[in-house]
Amino acid sequence: MRVSKREEMYARLMRFLSNEKGASLVEYSLLVLLIAIAALAAVAYFGDELSSTYSDISSNLVDAGS
Repeated sequence: MRVSKREEMYARLMRFLSNEKGASLVEYSLLVLLIAIAALAAVAYFGDELSSTYSDISSNLVDAGS
């Protein structure tokens, strides 16, 4: 029984799509990307406020030492 080119290509495509070898790498990459975006957004949103808070803490520590 001869298989047509269309059926052969369809079978190859289905095997390729059902192969999960690289799926975990893609998932971990997306997870790392999402964490990096969240960290950058947090720094952009809280950056100035955090900087002034650390400056206040630093000056209070210097004042307490003298």
